[in-house]
Amino acid sequence: MRAVTRRVYDLCVRVLSWTAAHPDDEPGFTVLVAQLQALAARMGQVITDQRNGLIDSRAATSRKRERRRTMLAVPIAHLAQIGALAARAMYEEAQSPKEVLVKHGLSESVLVEFGKMLDEFDSAVRLGTEGRMTHTAATRELEALTREAGRLVRAMDARNRIRFRNDLPALEQWISARTVLGTPRGVSEEAPVVEGGTPDAGGEVRPAA
Repeated sequence: MRAVTRRVYDLCVRVLSWTAAHPDDEPGFTVLVAQLQALAARMGQVITDQRNGLIDSRAATSRKRERRRTMLAVPIAHLAQIGALAARAMYEEAQSPKEVLVKHGLSESVLVEFGKMLDEFDSAVRLGTEGRMTHTAATRELEALTREAGRLVRAMDARNRIRFRNDLPALEQWISARTVLGTPRGVSEEAPVVEGGTPDAGGEVRPAA
């Protein structure tokens, strides 16, 4: 997950906590709060999906690596050795290669185990593919949700600046809640808020010293 996504999600949580402590019955603001609540819930779920997709992808890579090492160490090495011994016979009796290999020392239990390993390897490949797809889809959705969060918080900001223009402590708390922490200025036009600063008596924000 991108750091900015985590910061914006944390911002949503702070803003919702602040609005719960400062209820506002204005219909339009109530709509914005409900939309932000739904968006924050969805972000939380998609963040989990993205993390799970990454975990599955990494687990699949580890499993494939382990299966590959095991197959090379035992079944493939065994089959290669038997194949070399049986090359002429396999050419002459191409219709029954397994039986021919058995005549030359093939271990059927090794062959069975090799089949199981191949199944496990294929399963790991599928897990990795699905994990990458889940991670990619979640990342794209989180980018869209992050932009939407910015839009909602900016809309809420206008209302709260007017509502608390004569209540400096409350306005300062609001600005603290809706500020994306740790994001340099000018990172994105979609950034929900400005960095830091203190509101003056008219409700404007002065740059932090």
